[in-house]
Amino acid sequence: MRPPQVCAFLPSVDLAGRAVALSADIPTIFDQPLASHHKLIGRWVAEREETARAFTRAAARRHIERVFDAAVMEILSSIDCVDLRIAVLGSEEEASPAIAIICESLGQIDLGWIEASNAPTSWRATAYRALEEKLGRVLPIFGYDDLFNQISMYYWDGETEDEPARQSLIYHYGVDAEELDEMTLPSELNARRPDWMIAANAAPRRRLPAALRGKLNALDRAYQALAEIDPERNAWTFDYEIVCDYIPGIEECSSLPPLTLVPFGHFTRELDEVARHGMEMGFMDIAGLCPLSDASQIDDWFTSLRLGAQFLACVQDLIQFDPTKSGGRHVRP
Repeated sequence: MRPPQVCAFLPSVDLAGRAVALSADIPTIFDQPLASHHKLIGRWVAEREETARAFTRAAARRHIERVFDAAVMEILSSIDCVDLRIAVLGSEEEASPAIAIICESLGQIDLGWIEASNAPTSWRATAYRALEEKLGRVLPIFGYDDLFNQISMYYWDGETEDEPARQSLIYHYGVDAEELDEMTLPSELNARRPDWMIAANAAPRRRLPAALRGKLNALDRAYQALAEIDPERNAWTFDYEIVCDYIPGIEECSSLPPLTLVPFGHFTRELDEVARHGMEMGFMDIAGLCPLSDASQIDDWFTSLRLGAQFLACVQDLIQFDPTKSGGRHVRP
C-alpha cells in the first residue's frame, strides 16, 4: 500500500528507532530538572540496580532511556509481523505519565498460507476466523465487516441489501436506473470475498490436522491470558479521551485503524476509499496507552507487554505454519 502519513503529533511524542522513545521535551541545556515521566521510569530503573551510582541529570536521562529501551526490546525483538513502537509520555494536564504502544505498520497484515496456499478452504477459513476474532485484542486492525459497514455508509446511506441500496443511490446521488448496473451493490461486494474469508466455511477444530489444531489452541491460550489482565495495568488497552490528553491533535486523525485483515487484491477500490482520510491525516494507530502513577506499576505493565508479545508470537507461528506439508513446517518470507 502507499507510504504512511504520520499524525501531526507534537515533537514531545515523536518516535525514534524501532521500539522506544521518551519525550524529547526535556532540554539537556542548563541541566533542567528531570520531568515526571523520567522520574517515574528512573525510580523503576533504580530499583533494578544492584549498586547506587551518581549521575548528572543529562547522564541520568540517557541511562534511564537505555535501561528501559533494553527491557522493551528484550520482549518485542522477536515480533516481526508488525512494527510496534513504545513512547513514554507526559500529559498537558499534568496527569501521571503514560506508556503508549503505537503501531507503525500500515495496510494488510501478511496472512501467509491462509491467503496464498492450496490448503483446504476449511483449514484456511478456520485460521482466518481465529485471527478476525482475536487480533483486535492487541492491534489496531479492522476486518471485512468493518469495511462493509464503512462502504455501506459511504455508498448506500447505511443500507445492507441490494434493493434499498439501489433506492438510496437514486434518491441521494441521482443515479439513473440505467447506471445502476455499473454501481457496486452489497451482494456484489460480498461475492468478492474468497471462500476462506467466509466464517461458514470454517471447519470444526476436531477435523483439523493435529499440528494446525495445536497452533490454534496455543493462540487461544495466549488470548485468554491477555483477557485476564487487570485493565488498569494493561499495556494493550486505551481510553480514547485519555489518549487525547496525552497526544494533542490526534482528534484530527482518522478513526480507522492502520491495519486490516481484508485482502487488498480483492477490495482495492474500497480500501482506498475508506483509507483516504487516514492517508491524509493519519490513522488511529494506538495499540495501548496506560497511565502509571507509581513506579511499582511498571513491572505489571511489562508483564502485560510480555503477554501481548507472546500472543503475537502465536499469531506469527500460525501464519508462518504450512499445514499442507507432512508434519507441518514453517515458511519464512
